[in-house]
Amino acid sequence: MPLYISKKRNLVLMIFGLISTTFMIQTVSAKSSKPNFVFFLVDDFGWASISAMGDEFLETPNIDKLAGSGMQFTNGYAACTVCSPSRAAILTGAYPGRTKLTDWIPGHNKFIRKLQIPDWQKYMDHERILLPEALKENGYRTNFIGKWHLMPKKYRAGDIKHYPEDHGFDINIGGREWGQPKGKGKYFHPFDMPNVSSKEGDYLTDRLTDYAVDIIEKNKENPFLIYFSYYTVHTPIQGKAELVKKYTEKKNGNVNKFKEYSPSYAAMVQSLDESVGRVLAKLEETGLRDNTYIFFTGDNGSGNNLYTGGLKGAKAKAHEGGTREVYLISGPGIKAGGKSDVPVIGTDFYPTMLDLAGLPLKPDQHQDGVSFKAILTEGGSIKERSLFWHYPHYHKTKPYGAIRSGDWKLIEFFEDGKLELYNLKEDQGEQNNLAESHPEKATALLKEMQQWRKDVGAQEMTLNPEYTPTAKPMLKNGKKKKK
Repeated sequence: MPLYISKKRNLVLMIFGLISTTFMIQTVSAKSSKPNFVFFLVDDFGWASISAMGDEFLETPNIDKLAGSGMQFTNGYAACTVCSPSRAAILTGAYPGRTKLTDWIPGHNKFIRKLQIPDWQKYMDHERILLPEALKENGYRTNFIGKWHLMPKKYRAGDIKHYPEDHGFDINIGGREWGQPKGKGKYFHPFDMPNVSSKEGDYLTDRLTDYAVDIIEKNKENPFLIYFSYYTVHTPIQGKAELVKKYTEKKNGNVNKFKEYSPSYAAMVQSLDESVGRVLAKLEETGLRDNTYIFFTGDNGSGNNLYTGGLKGAKAKAHEGGTREVYLISGPGIKAGGKSDVPVIGTDFYPTMLDLAGLPLKPDQHQDGVSFKAILTEGGSIKERSLFWHYPHYHKTKPYGAIRSGDWKLIEFFEDGKLELYNLKEDQGEQNNLAESHPEKATALLKEMQQWRKDVGAQEMTLNPEYTPTAKPMLKNGKKKKK
């Protein structure tokens, strides 16, 4: 072969090789620039419901390992103290006060109360671009698993639907109007949930995890979001028999120490932990763990004061036990074992996930959310801001609003205007109401909260003309509430 032909051939091969290499690098780069997301959302999960928080009865080795692999926020909050508004805030990036979805769906209004509940909204607006829709626009496969509880209880002919697949999810496994399992077997077969098959002996948490593992296997080449919204640990409290037996024996082995604990609840928590472990193991097996961000949190405080870590109040209550949540985030670029005391809230997940994916933020959509990526990957912080809660409803508590600004938290009870002021740095358990001793601080925070309500168009309560003070709440049919 003539020398000049050989050189020309080698040059062509070299150029082809460079083009191929460049294409491969761009392909890998494009793939790596879109990380996967797994979002674990646990129902009614108290701030101290993992053994990493010091609980000796509950056993959560997989969740503890997740906590150690990334960042833990010690001042992470749910956007509401009940489920539907909190869940909507995660998906919309907007406060319940702004979206008008302010109570669990459908809520209740059986009694004649002093204040009238506003005509609040029982769905998310289709005009809003939700988190799954924003990711879907950028090539993500979006998968919903578990509890939805973000739609009206009943539909009439012609009504616009609000299932997960109507709000940006490609797949809906188990999501319907239920706030808790209501199938014939509750947490056991049969489940009566969309796209969930089962057989005798199946346990709901395990079965939903089967689907999550399968989704990972089928999406190894595609960027994905798995939004795993557990029904557990909401009532009814039902654990697998062998685990209930295990924790019953553990309780009996030290009755004085564990006398208040529920073996059935502990069994449910262990099944949750095993579920998290299976999903993480599948990510490792498929080689996706290093390119996947894992989020783990709850929708509101525990229904049992035992799992609030000494915080005051619980689910539905205005105090820290109703709002403070486990916040764990792990993934590429996040230093293992990190902790942050910066206050963050459920509205922040949406912009943070877009930011971590390298996607443009949508401030006109996640109007109240702030990306905390800088805290996760850069050791930085975010601009100090106040956090707000608005609950114009009656549910295990009287209607209230709340604001956290720095170390200070103010609660306003709407019926009588009573104020409670706490310095959370010095009094995390909210035992010392400082409203009278620090009137200037209380007044300033109250004004800020009232202005915020005007700014977001939060619905205010009004006096109920039908209300007559009685010893017991009156039902709307005129009868008194039974004990």
